[in-house]
Amino acid sequence: MGKDAKGGGGGKGKGKQASGSDEAPSKGKGKAGKAADGLGTCTYVKARHVLCEKQGKINEAYKKLQDGWLSNGDKVPPAEFAKIAAEYSECPSGKKGGDLGWFPRGKMAGPFQDVAFNTPVGVTSAPFKSTHGYHIILSEGRKN
Repeated sequence: MGKDAKGGGGGKGKGKQASGSDEAPSKGKGKAGKAADGLGTCTYVKARHVLCEKQGKINEAYKKLQDGWLSNGDKVPPAEFAKIAAEYSECPSGKKGGDLGWFPRGKMAGPFQDVAFNTPVGVTSAPFKSTHGYHIILSEGRKN
């Protein structure tokens, strides 16, 4: 899942997290304004993900997350997200429950980085497309 030679390419994801709009309200307010939510300002993110080549498969995985937690307004527990990743993900990380560990800004390609760094801790992203396929991300932590 590292940065590819094309530098990301592709369009923005479907979820609001990929639009970058979460960061806009804090622009021009200095460090105090950005610290309010911490989105887009951290240096490292800890995340899990599900990667599928086909959109239908990622939608099936997301539906399981919706039926179990998201439709009730609940957060998906990391252990449960890990089960979905192990079942659906086509990335080698799927064997580890989709765990990508901590990674710095600039390591992941375009849309993946945008969503990973703009999804609040504990929140599961909507499915989105990158140069590698379709993803769902669970943000587990942020640090500088």
